[in-house]
Amino acid sequence: MAGYRKRVRLGDILVEYDYITQEQLDDALAQQKEKGKFLGEMLVELGYITEEDIMRALQTQLGIEFVDVRNYEIDDKAVHMVNEQLVRKYNLIPIAISKTAANVLIVAMSDPMNIFAMDDLSIVTGMQVEPVLAMKSHIDAVIDKYYGKQQAQAMAEQFKKEQEGYMFDDEEEDAARRDDVENSPIVQLVNNIIEQAVRQRASDIHIEPFEFNVRVRYRVDGNLREIITYDKALFSAIIARIKIISGMDISEKRKPQDGRITLMVDFKEWDIRVSNLPTVYGEKVVMRLASKEGFNKDKKDLGLRPEDLEKFDNILKNPNGIILVTGPTGSGKSTTLYTALSELNKEDVNIVTVEDPVEANIDGVNQVQVNVKADMTFASGLRSILRQDPDIIMIGEIRDGETAEIAVRASITGHLVVSTLHTNSTAGTVGRLIDMGIEPYLLGDSLVGIIAQRLVRRLCKCKSSRPATDDEKRQLGVPLSEPLTLCDPVGCQECGTGYKGRIGIYEIMTITKKLRNLIAANATADELKAAAESEGMSSLRNSAAKYVKEGVTSFAEMVKVTYSADEV
Repeated sequence: MAGYRKRVRLGDILVEYDYITQEQLDDALAQQKEKGKFLGEMLVELGYITEEDIMRALQTQLGIEFVDVRNYEIDDKAVHMVNEQLVRKYNLIPIAISKTAANVLIVAMSDPMNIFAMDDLSIVTGMQVEPVLAMKSHIDAVIDKYYGKQQAQAMAEQFKKEQEGYMFDDEEEDAARRDDVENSPIVQLVNNIIEQAVRQRASDIHIEPFEFNVRVRYRVDGNLREIITYDKALFSAIIARIKIISGMDISEKRKPQDGRITLMVDFKEWDIRVSNLPTVYGEKVVMRLASKEGFNKDKKDLGLRPEDLEKFDNILKNPNGIILVTGPTGSGKSTTLYTALSELNKEDVNIVTVEDPVEANIDGVNQVQVNVKADMTFASGLRSILRQDPDIIMIGEIRDGETAEIAVRASITGHLVVSTLHTNSTAGTVGRLIDMGIEPYLLGDSLVGIIAQRLVRRLCKCKSSRPATDDEKRQLGVPLSEPLTLCDPVGCQECGTGYKGRIGIYEIMTITKKLRNLIAANATADELKAAAESEGMSSLRNSAAKYVKEGVTSFAEMVKVTYSADEV
């Protein structure tokens, strides 16, 4: 431990190793005093350095072990030797008691040079502290896991105590609660719900009132899971706080409302779309979380295989026509659409979009928000856009016959139109547009490509392997005599469910001359699918099957995700 007692300063190390300049350090130190943050946190926030660079510099200088605490098998006994206030104050987490010395506590720290933190820990635990290095964001996630519910319940209890003094009628009580939403317990509680959701990779937060309690659920990798329940007495304050920060009308409780929040969590900007819906027990709130960076993906990161990437590129080369991305809600359509727009976004083209809502801002693209109250619908917005000399038009979603008709007319008159549609497969999309009132011969002329997609959950590295059954081989198109190993989810500290993250599966239908003629002749979905597959289209099931055979996802996940698509 003697080597750690020497007072070495993080800023000096980063300057010495040329990660930052002395001027940048001075600026960060000045702002650190003002904002009361850790120096490393301040440097990352200012964009002078990344968290990974700080870790590298500290490892080189101190020569101590780096630990990814998300994957580490943390000893519960070690964690609970220290209270939450201390671990959050110094951003550290005890992970184990040394096997070689019973009085040594191994502690993961983002700043292992903090002598005060180690002294405080020694006093509290009565043990010597052996620091290991870990990233701040990783420690935050683990603190949330071990202490999150405890912290949320403590805030809830504090808020309830403050409310016990109120003995007003309903109107006065509402007014008192509105005054109280700025009080720290409820502000912290709502922030805690959002921050934990971000750190647990949630795409949606559901806050649901029932007769006696309030349930909070997160949707992670497409599946909902319950996180915590609160006493019903907290409900009004939670909803009031969310309405205030999302710009909703706090006094309106009978009508559905929509709002929006922009928030920084762990140095990333998050755009949160908020929707509330009156139910029999109060207003249910759903928050959809989207990272500003999430929509700026490179097309290689979408999960497209080389052969699919080639088809995707060829479709985007069309100067005019309609490109459709289809699939159910939450299948990644918007991400694919934004990726396509970024690919097409050049200085010599005018791109205009009409969206509901605008999900991410793209530099160089003119984006229009649908506003029904101002009579700015998809159809009316599209008519106005056509007078703006566009080369490429993006429609957030084709919802009705009027929008579909204008889109088809626009594509025939020399514009490239990209949009989404809620259908199960590429072949089913054609029938849906004909049902909306589009003439088959016009559709045949205007369509250039349809992309159907889904998201399958990736297996975590804790997965287990086993030989495939005969039935599984048949469904995967593998000869029964051929050996095949499949992987199944297990579940570990890092993932909890056996899955971590998702990857796209695609069915890309390039509209060839043969398909154009079939569409114009009003062919059935089955005929279109058979013709497209004879020309090399890989179905969603086949796309998922490749990932199953490679051990990227499980057989059960393939069946679940592609079930409805197989019906078409």
